[in-house]
Amino acid sequence: MKMAARAGGEPVTAARGRGAPSFQRKGPPGSSRLAAIAGTRPAVRHGQLLLSTGLPSLDSVLGGGLAVGTLLLIEEDKYGVYSHLLFKYFLAEGVVCGHDLFVASAKELPTNILKELPAPLLDNCRKEAGEETTTSEDDSMQIAWRYQNFPKMEASPSTSSRFGHYYDISKTMSSELFQSIKCHSFFLPEEPSLQPTIKMHNMNCGYARLLQSIQKIIYQEGFDGSHPQKKQKNILRIGVQSLGSMLWGDDICCTDNPEDAHSITKFLYILRGLLRKSLSACIITVPAHLIQNKAIMERVTNLSDVVVGLESFIGSERETNPLYKDYHGLIHVRQIPRLNCLICDVSDTKDLAFRLKRKQFTIERLHLPPDLSDAVSRSSKQELAAAAKLLSSGCGAGAGGKKHLDF
Repeated sequence: MKMAARAGGEPVTAARGRGAPSFQRKGPPGSSRLAAIAGTRPAVRHGQLLLSTGLPSLDSVLGGGLAVGTLLLIEEDKYGVYSHLLFKYFLAEGVVCGHDLFVASAKELPTNILKELPAPLLDNCRKEAGEETTTSEDDSMQIAWRYQNFPKMEASPSTSSRFGHYYDISKTMSSELFQSIKCHSFFLPEEPSLQPTIKMHNMNCGYARLLQSIQKIIYQEGFDGSHPQKKQKNILRIGVQSLGSMLWGDDICCTDNPEDAHSITKFLYILRGLLRKSLSACIITVPAHLIQNKAIMERVTNLSDVVVGLESFIGSERETNPLYKDYHGLIHVRQIPRLNCLICDVSDTKDLAFRLKRKQFTIERLHLPPDLSDAVSRSSKQELAAAAKLLSSGCGAGAGGKKHLDF
């Protein structure tokens, strides 16, 4: 043990019994008590448990993953194609990690949603899924050398990544994977028409019954963090589809002045309180393009932890624009949570786009090619020809032409 000398020459040893500060060596990733749950990893910066959203490229955008006890809000695209795909990615990751699932919907049976979950992509099948080979760090760029040191965003499967999995959307998950997990469902048309036992003042009856079901699962299945769990700790993944639509009995998508404009905000406020004190994470899709009152959507955004918007190119002018031919839509990160810190992890990249390959959905940086159109912007072809003739005859005073050359 090394000895340190004070100003008076007295040696000081790093003895713990005297209350002197001591440094502990950082152990392996699996040694932390926060990482004792399968499918999670600790975040050193803010001391939270992180779980994967099922899409590693989205995890990197959110700062490494979704924290346990938080709410992820997905603003649906116009036709709900890609938002439903992210919804299934989140649930499929829970099946692979052995987490319990709670699926709530008002337009589609939860059992049908679980049957359509994508199959996990194995290492030997990544080449068949159209994986782009990633270059090593030693490879140097010959032309775009200025972008060589830019931070790279994970957009394709990596064999070294142990957090999060990859899925093949052209195949469905086998039924054998569902045998080791518990799947709870909530389908609003099949729920009893009786009033819920939880008395909610001025709240939609469907929202109140959904809160009652979620609270029941959290308390009875041992996901409540304030009570000791008798069994091994696990994560509850909650998925709510198309919250705020007419099928939930809400009218915020129909008029600018709904009769009960605060029903959905009260639901999110109570739900976030349940998530904070439990080992659970929630993803909710909302048809934001149908909500006519923007003030309601702003309150919904403020009551959510993470908000991600999807802008699809289907039916828009960008679908036929050659500048966006490699992409299918844009990703807008509206909000990132501030958990146990004063500032949030803000990504350096603001322009994000997504594309749907044959078997994979990826999020990438938006790289627009240069505009190399045939039309000349500054002058016409005749003017260019006249300028070339002027240059060939010389730049003297006797040179003719419509344009003058200024040096």
